[in-house]
Amino acid sequence: MAPHAELDNGTAYGVGHTPVSASKEDVFVVDSPNVTYTDSEIRSKYTYRTTSVVRGADGKYVATPKETLYDFKVDRKVPKTGMMLVGWGGNNGTTVTAGIIANRRGLVWETREGPRAANYYGSVLMGSTMKLGTDANTMQDVNIPFHDVLPLVHPNDLVIGGWDISRMNLAAAMDRAAVLEPTLKAQVKKEMSQMVPLPSIYYPDFIAANQEDRADNLIPGNKACTAHVEKIRQDIRDFKAQNSLDKVIVQWTANTERYADILPGVNDTAENLLKAIENGHEEVSPSTVFAVACILEKVPFINGSPQNTFVPGAIDLASKHNAFIGGDDFKSGQTKMKSALVDFLINAGIKLTSIASYNHLGNNDGKNLSSQKQFRSKEISKSNVVDDMVEANTVLYEKGEHPDHTVVIKYMPAVGDNKRALDEYYAEIFLGGHQTISIFNVCEDSLLASPLIIDLVLVTEIMTRIQWRAHTDDEFKGFHSVLSILSYMLKAPLTPPGTPVINALAKQRAALTNILRACVGLEPESDMTLEHKLF
Repeated sequence: MAPHAELDNGTAYGVGHTPVSASKEDVFVVDSPNVTYTDSEIRSKYTYRTTSVVRGADGKYVATPKETLYDFKVDRKVPKTGMMLVGWGGNNGTTVTAGIIANRRGLVWETREGPRAANYYGSVLMGSTMKLGTDANTMQDVNIPFHDVLPLVHPNDLVIGGWDISRMNLAAAMDRAAVLEPTLKAQVKKEMSQMVPLPSIYYPDFIAANQEDRADNLIPGNKACTAHVEKIRQDIRDFKAQNSLDKVIVQWTANTERYADILPGVNDTAENLLKAIENGHEEVSPSTVFAVACILEKVPFINGSPQNTFVPGAIDLASKHNAFIGGDDFKSGQTKMKSALVDFLINAGIKLTSIASYNHLGNNDGKNLSSQKQFRSKEISKSNVVDDMVEANTVLYEKGEHPDHTVVIKYMPAVGDNKRALDEYYAEIFLGGHQTISIFNVCEDSLLASPLIIDLVLVTEIMTRIQWRAHTDDEFKGFHSVLSILSYMLKAPLTPPGTPVINALAKQRAALTNILRACVGLEPESDMTLEHKLF
């Protein structure tokens, strides 16, 4: 369905069931007795099929197929949406802003390799397709753009704002970031020079000391307090009102913080966390203060950095307020490759025994990560991405066994935003043999991260318009406060307490795809292609 679909009076009739209403811009409609279109909603009945497994006393497994009927409803109205970025004046913030302006205006600019045009490459929603089904006549797959499955906000329509500890306007900050071609910067400079970040909060103990020279745009106070929470809430309200927005989504794109200590009585419950903020406790980070402000304001908050923003108290608070949160850490380059390659190797029956990852980068993120406390946050988010894949293969790995895994990051100013990632995968193969795979990956860091920022906002926004229930229940409800559906875009996916973490890239994309399909009453694509095999 197109981003700004409006219904006309045309009606497409199915056979023997409720008519389906087609929009002028609909790419497809579902012709099924289980799907109903109204001017305001898409309603569907969806049978969720799983397999329940019990292990008996004799050690044998008994697998029982289960079916649960769910009702979904999706609000078709696309809201006017604002995206507020914490760290708006950084590499990611300036790059995504310039990118959206360039796409909105259809810009073309000259480079030494020839002309380049604005696009949304690297965005799953804007740059990839999804299999809809099989053509009834040719038996070929029919694929549609991912953003046409449901009525999504278009990134060109996002209203952008945010906070930064630096008062530089975004044109100057874009020059400082040194990411984009001068010929592109020249075309967006006038518009971006009018954009100035709101003052932000700055607690020196949480980010590297080498960031202090940037800190000239601050809300007074150097530790957590209720006044900071209320100031951020007011900033969100003002931004929403000034731009006549229906919704706002906030995302942390600022520097990596050190990990906060998890302390009983301080940040372990919602009540204790709010009290700790009120008392100015030193283990409450700026990102957690932003998260709390957004939760209380019922505004979704996404953490794009690796620190533990969502301490147990923050997750508890989100659950109590039915506010969406998601994190942690953008999965743009090396880690995305790792989560795909490790999944492939282990599923191929190859036993990985060692993974060594080395990075050097020269942007401000690298400068901040040259501090050991901040690097430790990144090391944790990068190191846990293979855990679920290893644990799933009990043929290759005994319980508790794990590949050696090390991550190194070095700050090398000369390479700028062109991060170098070197990986070596060492594995055992047939009859005691070994295989070594070495990958050298040059990633233009901010150009990979910016489309993820867009995807995270677009997916989060549509989640606010989806409700569902078991068919036997009376009331619809939203998804869990912790949006695990965002996992595809994040290195260290946050999941609801007590639920498994999925890092395998294919499973993460399948979850995103199949939830959107369920909203329009379509089964997951099995890829069995029996129609081609049984003649």
